[in-house]
Amino acid sequence: MKQSILFVIFFLFLFFSGTCENKRPKKEFITFEEMEDPTGDTLSDWSQIPSGLHSSFISIDERMARSVVPEIPIRKSMTITGWKGESVSAQLLLWSAKEVNQVELEFDEFRSGDALLPASVAQARFVRYVMTDEFASGCGRRKPEDFAASLSADMLDNLDHFNMEAKTARPVWLTFKIPSDAAAGRYKGKLSLFAERVFVEDFEIEIEVVDRLLPAPSEWAYHLDLWQHPSAVARVHNLEIWSDAHFEKMKPLMKMLANAGQKVITATLNIDPWNNQSFDAYKDMIIWTRNKDQSWSFDYTIFDRWVEFMMGMGIDKMINCYSLLTWNNKLHYNDMEKKELITLELKAQSDEYAKLWSIFLKDFTQHLKQKGWLEITNIAMDERAPADMQAALKVLASAAPELGISLADNHKSYKEYPLIRDISVGARSTVDREDIAARRSKGLVTTWYVCCADPFANMFTFSAPAEAVYAAWHTMAADLDGMLRWAYNSWVENPLTDSRFRSWPAGDTYMVYPDARSSIRFERLTEGIQDAEKIRILRKQYRETNSPESLAKLQELEEAIAFFNTLEPSADWQERLNAAKKLLN
Repeated sequence: MKQSILFVIFFLFLFFSGTCENKRPKKEFITFEEMEDPTGDTLSDWSQIPSGLHSSFISIDERMARSVVPEIPIRKSMTITGWKGESVSAQLLLWSAKEVNQVELEFDEFRSGDALLPASVAQARFVRYVMTDEFASGCGRRKPEDFAASLSADMLDNLDHFNMEAKTARPVWLTFKIPSDAAAGRYKGKLSLFAERVFVEDFEIEIEVVDRLLPAPSEWAYHLDLWQHPSAVARVHNLEIWSDAHFEKMKPLMKMLANAGQKVITATLNIDPWNNQSFDAYKDMIIWTRNKDQSWSFDYTIFDRWVEFMMGMGIDKMINCYSLLTWNNKLHYNDMEKKELITLELKAQSDEYAKLWSIFLKDFTQHLKQKGWLEITNIAMDERAPADMQAALKVLASAAPELGISLADNHKSYKEYPLIRDISVGARSTVDREDIAARRSKGLVTTWYVCCADPFANMFTFSAPAEAVYAAWHTMAADLDGMLRWAYNSWVENPLTDSRFRSWPAGDTYMVYPDARSSIRFERLTEGIQDAEKIRILRKQYRETNSPESLAKLQELEEAIAFFNTLEPSADWQERLNAAKKLLN
């Protein structure tokens, strides 16, 4: 009897010891709180949801509400397709009627016969909800109470685990970076889900690697120009502007931009060129000084460090310097005689404007020559009227004819500037294909842009995620060289939780989040650029092959692309986009 009792005690000891050992290590959960859901979605009935953590793969085109019970077909396996060197996305949705802590996801390796893709090619990121609003009238001052607010699933967090609140859904963004040297084939692997420190279930994933190679982002032809905002990084992270810590914090953020194929460094010449249209004013990169003997000196220390820093990140095709035409016609400098900062308001047509800017431009040209940057540097203007543009061009022609010129044109006036090196037209303008071809033959860049005035195809936090992909297909359909968007990281006051801003539709001011957190919008934008590169490669191959089969494929592809030469979306635009994307694989 005593032996039997001892045996039972020993068995229970082994059982409970094994159970404890099988549990995953407990992790501390530290993060910020999302804002409360302001919609009636919080009244959604979760009472019929069985206990436990529920899951299913969903389309990357879907943006799921946080408080609504998902009514979706359940999918536990999925197949994704991509070229060698391509980054491909998928989305998993989790939901629960009860609180679930320490939700974790782990990938296994992927195998195709003897070929192997390590688990490190895959990444799972919990999607966070930010407050958004609506397009309404587009540009203009905004009071939050005047616009319908909701939560939008957008930010991709860097957390390795997550605690889910009761009666909520939580998307997880899955990214698969196919190695450039991967063998073509179908790779099978799994994704394991854990919660409360124990295993929940496995998901089957198949990666179909197409036998084609997408070049590295540094080699992409697509001219991407997302304006950077260093001052916003310093403010959000409470760092001294231009300090070593500031530059260190910007490294992963700007590397993420380089990995999307960014071509342009955003720099400033004097006072904040946009008259502080963002939450943060742009801090000076070049310090102007009028000396006691009335001579001028210019300190390029910060400008040089910024440019060298960005080139170190891999962004080195163009330096766009704002601006010879600021939004308030102002310019400032240190007056050593008066011992104060002097701010002037100079009309572009005035003699003093021409005099002061000529002094600077001549000095700036010499500095750029010494640095070896002259051939890639442009003096950039943003949405300036033709009369002011002509005055600025006159000064440039006289004082700095070797400098390039860049313009974001919202006056439908691009034909007045046929030799500008870099011109981007507003979405409501059309550039004649003959003009694009003529400019391209001279090595000039022609792109387009969207802003607060454009309901489609845009990248607000309430926009359909696939609009960011559509934008790249529109670029190819219109035969443009790429796209500009005014704000990569012009962060609002609380960018992690509230994407609304005082003047524009929510999300207009930034594409990514602090600490190099990506977004669904940015991932889809990169996806579209990859599509554009694949189109460029296929067009070239089909034309060079010049066989009946290749020409038939080219015609089918061109017919699909032509559909996107409009910014008036049809009811089935997302279906047409997904069908067109299949042709690329």
